[in-house]
Amino acid sequence: MLNTKWTGSLQCRLAVILTVAGLISLTIMFVWTSPQTFCQPEQLSFKPDSGRHHVEKNNSLDEAGVEKPILLLGVWPENYRFELNDCKTIYNIDGCHLTDDRSLYNNTDAVLLFHKAISLSTLPPSPRPPFQKWIWMNVESPTNTRKLPGIENVFNLTLSYREDSDIPVRLRLTSNKIPDENFEIPKKEKLICWVVSNNADSTGVGTRNTYYKELSKYVKIHVYGKAYGSFLDYNNYFPTIASCKFYLSFENSIHKDYITEKLNGPLAVSTVPVVLGPPRKNYERFVPGDSFIHVNDFPDAKSLAEYLQRLDVDDEAYRRYFNWRRHFSARPHLILKNQEFVLAICTACDHVGRHKEYKEAHDIYEWFFN
Repeated sequence: MLNTKWTGSLQCRLAVILTVAGLISLTIMFVWTSPQTFCQPEQLSFKPDSGRHHVEKNNSLDEAGVEKPILLLGVWPENYRFELNDCKTIYNIDGCHLTDDRSLYNNTDAVLLFHKAISLSTLPPSPRPPFQKWIWMNVESPTNTRKLPGIENVFNLTLSYREDSDIPVRLRLTSNKIPDENFEIPKKEKLICWVVSNNADSTGVGTRNTYYKELSKYVKIHVYGKAYGSFLDYNNYFPTIASCKFYLSFENSIHKDYITEKLNGPLAVSTVPVVLGPPRKNYERFVPGDSFIHVNDFPDAKSLAEYLQRLDVDDEAYRRYFNWRRHFSARPHLILKNQEFVLAICTACDHVGRHKEYKEAHDIYEWFFN
């Protein structure tokens, strides 16, 4: 009788031990095979980032700087990639942790979303964390901006070329601490130059093309760029512009504040820009009025051509267009293809690092298009 009871008790104990061991094994298997909590949220379905590994080294958050806000780059604009520490090395901007690691979304202070890459299915999860800002990034003009239904009131901040953006993007002149009394105009070999890569009618280039064709009837213009079958090597971009007395800084479409690097390029290399874009007063918000020539200052293209030809033989009158160089300087802008959005992204990083306040969402289309 004792042997039977002892045997039954042993069997019971063995059953308990086997059950516990099985539960422990299942638990270990579950931990090892389950998705980790830091994986990208399934609903955060941005475009997949192929080749992302070469910038991963910039995404780690060092312990010494954890107080910096995190700016998440939701998608690389046009897939143009650059080193994330370029904001520090190029513009001395180091106010945020810039990252493209979307697994950090829930701890991110701001998310930068490139307009062309947005769709309802690729927006981050909603509702957003209460402290988080969504930044609408668009440096194109309204002519070249397609409305995407459903995103009108989901952003807190706007980033664009417009001065009334929450984050305006522009490479501006800098004031000289000491007046430059030794400025000399570089040697000029050509009268007028124009570098143009885009000639698609859909982008609003009709106005500038019409003016160029009329102007070229009365004066020789040296034209470079893909639009006219003559690609200009990046290394020759600034030297070519510098070799010309005048440069056609013609915008592809005409809108308030839409004044691009086409103005900055000639100013940076001491060439006089001939501008076609918004009114003169709009340009004078950003650069001195005697640093450029506006096509609207002349009744027609023939009159402009005659004026440029007079300046070609009047050194004293030509030099007056550089009086501004005594007090201001212009720095060359980035020109490599993958650098097109560096300034905009770094400007967003600077803003996030400086501004902690939170704004309510507003209708970006009503503001941007009207």
